[in-house]
Amino acid sequence: MLVEIRPLQKEDALISYQWRNDPEVWKYTGSKPNIKVTPEIELQWIETVLQRIDEKRFAILADSKYIGNIQLTAIKEASADFHIFIGDKNYWGLGIATKAMTLLLNKAKNDFNLKKLFLQVNVHNPAAIHLYIKFGFVPISSENNIIEMEKIL
Repeated sequence: MLVEIRPLQKEDALISYQWRNDPEVWKYTGSKPNIKVTPEIELQWIETVLQRIDEKRFAILADSKYIGNIQLTAIKEASADFHIFIGDKNYWGLGIATKAMTLLLNKAKNDFNLKKLFLQVNVHNPAAIHLYIKFGFVPISSENNIIEMEKIL
């Protein structure tokens, strides 16, 4: 399966709004939607975040199908926060996150000249924790079921 990332586009809202309304997708995240997300709400959100100069947001594609998002946020002083999710549950457990992370980590280091990444992960999400450790993220703190991790690039 070919995994690629490309810049997030406004048109992605027509798919991603469905993921926002699936509680299983957001089970382990800290930013669950608290309303029913419509295509219009999602489009407005995408238009807003794409204007932010301290963020780099990408769509994850599996064999050219948009299936999730991966991004760097709060970019400053050669560091950023890392986020990833596979919204299309048909693609869970297939190693796509590993491939997408490889692509974005290379961009973070080589294209954006970042030196350090941070992320937060729920302690009840062992698959994500395992993935992050595999990529060299190390725990730096833990509070309220959230582990904060960092990676030196």
